[in-house]
Amino acid sequence: MQDYKTWTYLILFIIIFAETGFVVTPFLPGDSMLFAVGALVAGEGTGLNIWVMLVLLIIAAITGNSLNYHLGKYFGIKVFKEDNKILKLKYYHQSHEYFEKHGAKAIVFSRFLPIVRTIAPFVAGAARMSFGKFTYYNVVGGIAWITSLLFAGYLLGKIPFVEKNFEILVLVIAIGTFLPVVYAALKSMFTKKPIEKQIEAETKKD
Repeated sequence: MQDYKTWTYLILFIIIFAETGFVVTPFLPGDSMLFAVGALVAGEGTGLNIWVMLVLLIIAAITGNSLNYHLGKYFGIKVFKEDNKILKLKYYHQSHEYFEKHGAKAIVFSRFLPIVRTIAPFVAGAARMSFGKFTYYNVVGGIAWITSLLFAGYLLGKIPFVEKNFEILVLVIAIGTFLPVVYAALKSMFTKKPIEKQIEAETKKD
């Protein structure tokens, strides 16, 4: 921030846009970076404005998700084929039905889960979730995600304890946000979901 000054706005905009906009970039920083940015802006010497940062990063998060949705809508359906034993077209229609019923919660809460927030809008697009409905929850989730973490860092960054243990706190946030993803991944390894059972049955049948 001290080296790049106002260019920091553009750099962070690109990072948030890429993380939410391209399904192949889930490795980019998110939660911990937003907290760190808020805390650093609260300090002296950066010359950056928290409100400008807030608006720009919200725009990046919303437009990134929208792009990811359209990429999923364009490329996603092409993956599903009638003659594909695993990615059958009927599974695509099942996904569509799921996102119409439960997609709203997935879009909002995925914002706070690393990797998942990058994949969710792509799947929503592939499942043909209503774009109007997607946009509403995309905006709600984007505002909630950026605002909560950026201002958490901004408000807590001035506390002496946080300043002294800044690196540790950022590491705790990074690990803490990954735990639900790791738990879900481990659970899926040992629990066969109904759709997986159906795919297995159809594969054996065919």
